[in-house]
Amino acid sequence: MAGPLDQLAQEIVDSRFKGLPPDAAGLTVGELAAQRRDFRTGGFTTPLLTASAEALEHNLRTLAAFADRHGLVLAPHGKTSMAPALFHRQLDLGAWGITLAVPHQARVAREFGVGRIFLANEVVDPAALRWLAGELAADPAFRCVVYADSEAGVALMDAALREAGAVRPLEVVVELGVPGGRSGARDADAAAAVADAVARTGTLRLVGVAGYEGELPGADAASVRAWLDQLGALAARFDAEGRFDGCAEIVVSAGGSAWFDVLAESFAALPPLSRPVLRMLRAGAYVSHDHGRYREVTPFARVPDEGALRPAFLLWAQVVSRPEPGLALLNAGKRDIAHDLDLPEVVEVRAADGAGRSGAGLTVARLADQHAFLRGADDAEPPAVGEWVALGMSHPCTIFDKWPMIPVVDAEGAVVELLRTFF
Repeated sequence: MAGPLDQLAQEIVDSRFKGLPPDAAGLTVGELAAQRRDFRTGGFTTPLLTASAEALEHNLRTLAAFADRHGLVLAPHGKTSMAPALFHRQLDLGAWGITLAVPHQARVAREFGVGRIFLANEVVDPAALRWLAGELAADPAFRCVVYADSEAGVALMDAALREAGAVRPLEVVVELGVPGGRSGARDADAAAAVADAVARTGTLRLVGVAGYEGELPGADAASVRAWLDQLGALAARFDAEGRFDGCAEIVVSAGGSAWFDVLAESFAALPPLSRPVLRMLRAGAYVSHDHGRYREVTPFARVPDEGALRPAFLLWAQVVSRPEPGLALLNAGKRDIAHDLDLPEVVEVRAADGAGRSGAGLTVARLADQHAFLRGADDAEPPAVGEWVALGMSHPCTIFDKWPMIPVVDAEGAVVELLRTFF
């Protein structure tokens, strides 16, 4: 029987998908993947983003195992990849559901069969709420949990759902923030006022509390732990006040890819509540990891006995110009490379005969729209025109979105899958 991902294998390879072999035009994605072409010699063109099959699988399993060891449920943040194939691998490894940020992303997840969605934003768009009401009415098994962080937002949600004729309440968690931070009620009393507003509606049901520690001003382990403890205390307060009456379980949720070790410690210390608690972790960037920001901040650097993540992506570009001594220009730039946090680093250089060498001593000095400026340090000579250069990038959330089709390669360089993204 056909599954929700089967439609992806039937998509036609054409010029929409950069980097794919011109001579593969007209094949289906499934047919191209079945050929197991070598990405270096099989007609793929530069620039080309590749993902390591082994690294992706390792990362998915590593965080799933971490969550299981610490009594957490994982609802990975799908906005990182927007790749339904990865969503389903995460679900197959035991994820509770998929976290998303905006209604469009939730629609993609639903199209590909995701049955539980944590929508980590307050949704006040009437069109989006009509769609959600329709999904909940059409599928009794579908669950969607959304944020609420203001009385005004609750009023807008309630009005839109009433107008849509909602037949099932939309589950909400009150979002807790901090002064100077991102969204979220600024203190426990403000959060309680939001919960009161939810209770006055017939269209919303309070099921927990949530937030995101990654945007705490000046976040460090101590401040993150203090905030997470406040989130737990808010859940305990709401439970003691009877706000979760009628719920089968209580959701307490936070956690990106930078502080999940602290989250595990704090959530382990939650006091007993009146009903089972879903201690929910929503990390997203772990799926591909990176060569920059998340390599520096991953909790596994603090708790190496718990595991390690591997960078999955390499951006391959070619030297197209050597206009002056010490400078090489690559044919990849801002349109292809994540650059919002850090410039990429040079991982490898590959000669025309396929021989590889380290990229040590080479630096990406700056980026233009379609060029990277590569310079050598000390005596390091930039690569020659025509040579391939592999770049490791920082911040996975701005890598995936530049590539609608990503070749996944095995350890020998064979393309074993083509990962479709939807941004």
